[in-house]
Amino acid sequence: MNKWAAKNKVILLSILLLLFLVGGYWLLNMQKEQTESQLEIEGPPILEKESKKSFEFFWDEANTDEGSTGYGLIRDRAPNNPELASIASVGFGLTAITIGAERNWITKEEAEKRIEGTLDTLLLHAEHENGVFYHFLNIDDATRAGTSEVSIIDTAILISGAITAGEYFEGDIKKKAEDIYRRVNWDWYRNPNNNLFYMSYSPESGFAGAWDFYAEQLMMYFLGAGSPTYPTNPEMFYDFTRQERAYGEGEPFIHSWFGSIFTHQFSHAWFDFRHYQDREGINWFENSIKASKANRDYVMDQADKFETFGPNAWGLTASDGPNGYNGKYGASPSGSNNSAHFTDGTIPPAGAAGSIVFTPEESIAALEHYETIPELWGDYGFKDAYNLEISPDWYAQDVIGIDKGITLLMIENYRTGFVWENFMKNEFVQKGIEEIGLEKVE
Repeated sequence: MNKWAAKNKVILLSILLLLFLVGGYWLLNMQKEQTESQLEIEGPPILEKESKKSFEFFWDEANTDEGSTGYGLIRDRAPNNPELASIASVGFGLTAITIGAERNWITKEEAEKRIEGTLDTLLLHAEHENGVFYHFLNIDDATRAGTSEVSIIDTAILISGAITAGEYFEGDIKKKAEDIYRRVNWDWYRNPNNNLFYMSYSPESGFAGAWDFYAEQLMMYFLGAGSPTYPTNPEMFYDFTRQERAYGEGEPFIHSWFGSIFTHQFSHAWFDFRHYQDREGINWFENSIKASKANRDYVMDQADKFETFGPNAWGLTASDGPNGYNGKYGASPSGSNNSAHFTDGTIPPAGAAGSIVFTPEESIAALEHYETIPELWGDYGFKDAYNLEISPDWYAQDVIGIDKGITLLMIENYRTGFVWENFMKNEFVQKGIEEIGLEKVE
């Protein structure tokens, strides 16, 4: 090889090296931009981490005995009380499994098999009255657990979960989900004297109470009004008490009896209210934003009394506490006399997590704070609650299905809108929205 050939070879190798370095730099930048774009959509790592662990509760804590009449039923909580399933947990779980299939945590074939088998259990074996399910069932055989009540709200959660799965998978799953929906006699559960849903029913004592105040029940009115078989009076949506108050210097909003933040979350897990207002001009999504901010403000104002509380530890809602489950945990304003709220310093991670679509910055900051507390993390992500006001510090041993459910569904809606997108496609959901008179707003 002469010196010119050698020189040309060096030049060629230099050019190739330069191209390699430039290409590598370009590729790294592209990957960085894609990663940043993905993070912008998906959020910080704790969202994926907690979502996947929450999903695993619904996948693992289910009856997987295919020969059982309780196949697919999901435990109310874990690890305690393993024989008790809840209809609400199943409703959240049907949507959770759908999310798991979309995110490739399980295969679509695995998800379809589990969901279809669960729907068969609900159609053929699960005890109900006029299509309205008992709140709690024995997980082995789908019979009524103890003296459990027939619950319209838990049935509504179940139907919402089934509809979501039906819209996503279509085919037999959609048909079976809608068969379960068609069977629910919503009007049977309505008190004709005041046009309100009863609070509960049992064969031994009949109907009791009334859904007479704002709470988590918005879904019931839309599912009832949209029913193709037993439609309810759409005016029910406007007949419950709408009491509006503000907390501190915040904006007034329609609040619930105990001020528990889940009451402003559960219906929103499936119904996308962002661009609707009702006949009275209420945008219920905006109402939940105000409620979430008020809940956090209340906690911050109480931080000098409770060590657990702080700007990144908030979201008072029904949960386990040091003395057992407490449905009265909540924040002001609440109740007809504005003093029904109660707290003992217990904080459940699901409170802030379930408001992530309303207060994303504040909710993510709370989840990242909880991540720094090792005792709060378990097999299924964050445990149900913790309390630093007693000695020793208290951390829940269990996770609860409805708390894992609202966490997973709301995080997914924040990240992708997946649950909203599928559920809102349903024709009966849209019929209910139309019957009640919700109007699109910009």
